[in-house]
Amino acid sequence: MTETETRAATATAPAPLLLADGRPAAAAWSLDPALLHLNHGSFGAVPLVAQERQHALRAEMERAPVVWFPRLPGRIAAARGAISGHLRTDAADLALVPNASAGASVVYAALAERPGGDIVVTDHGYGAVTMGAERLARRWGRRVRTARVPLAAGAEQAYEAVMAEADDGVALVVLDQITSATARRMPVERIGAELARRGVTLLVDGAHAPGLLAAPLDGLVCDAWVGNLHKWGCAPRGTAALVARGPLRDRLHPLIDSWAAHEPFPDRFDQQGTLDATGPLAAPVALDFVEHTWGWAAARRYMDELAEYGARVIGAAFAGSATGVPSADVGMPVPGMRLVRLPEPLGTSRLAADALRDRAPAELGAETAFTSFDGIGYLRVSAHVYNTPADYDRFAESSVPVVRAWARRAPARS
Repeated sequence: MTETETRAATATAPAPLLLADGRPAAAAWSLDPALLHLNHGSFGAVPLVAQERQHALRAEMERAPVVWFPRLPGRIAAARGAISGHLRTDAADLALVPNASAGASVVYAALAERPGGDIVVTDHGYGAVTMGAERLARRWGRRVRTARVPLAAGAEQAYEAVMAEADDGVALVVLDQITSATARRMPVERIGAELARRGVTLLVDGAHAPGLLAAPLDGLVCDAWVGNLHKWGCAPRGTAALVARGPLRDRLHPLIDSWAAHEPFPDRFDQQGTLDATGPLAAPVALDFVEHTWGWAAARRYMDELAEYGARVIGAAFAGSATGVPSADVGMPVPGMRLVRLPEPLGTSRLAADALRDRAPAELGAETAFTSFDGIGYLRVSAHVYNTPADYDRFAESSVPVVRAWARRAPARS
């Protein structure tokens, strides 16, 4: 029995989290009660207190915009300070960007003057970030190399797979801290230390890390790190952090030049013309809400136990069919997310998986994540504090039979 199967076999349903007044945790969100919300990992969900703060900030902006915008850089800097405390990093190293992909684009733009080497990504990389790396490689006249990391690979095998591609002809490595499609860690700390020794630039895509990892930057050596606060951190969407600690930071500029263009990093990111910055300003409210209500450590434990339970009951429901769907063996699992293999031939490509996601709200009554890796489709279970074991029981009982019917009606793989 693999480690994954052992965990699943022993998973028990955790007691649902409650608010201080005894109401279910979901009462603090405005999610549609007619849907099962089982895909926090894609777009997150914003608690009411953070929504209300953002609405109040927007009203303040609209009442007196000529007062609002000149004062905005100072308020952004204060928000950076609060956010850096949650990430356990220095506010002087942290800039705010719209999302992790935007942060990656900032890094790619800064590296435009560095031709002469290839770029390494992995086959688990987030598609939009990989596309940006491909565009950069075309500008350099170089190529993108893809390190193949098996889903079940442990830390040592994953390290060897990446470093096998990172030879003397490589200038940049782009590596996920937590992969999106496959819900696994990568050994970014060990890889980062070795790349630093070799003088190779490392960009770490930590899109899922804030909230799931207590201190995503501890022990990590890299030139730049990007992480979304609107996923597990529950901040309003369009809120992410870009952290840079080395010489590269002096070449990082916002995608839009504004009046702070001549300021040092990260101050020049605090002024972006007339962009709506109420999301970043409300982000500390969301982060503080989870901390003050349950504590982030307790929230992470609950999310992890619940994701394990959800994967067990949904996996068992699939395995009870004639398809005999096996468990997904993930080599470096992460808190709060798990993979359940779909019955063939569902989800054999990203586009096919996205099509299932788009069908799910109407046909399953659920927001879910369907992903694909190496020609195999998966249901990605991602849990947050507002989810309960009953959500996964309901999906297993009512939605899994529908998904099995999808598989029976789908054309066979050629």
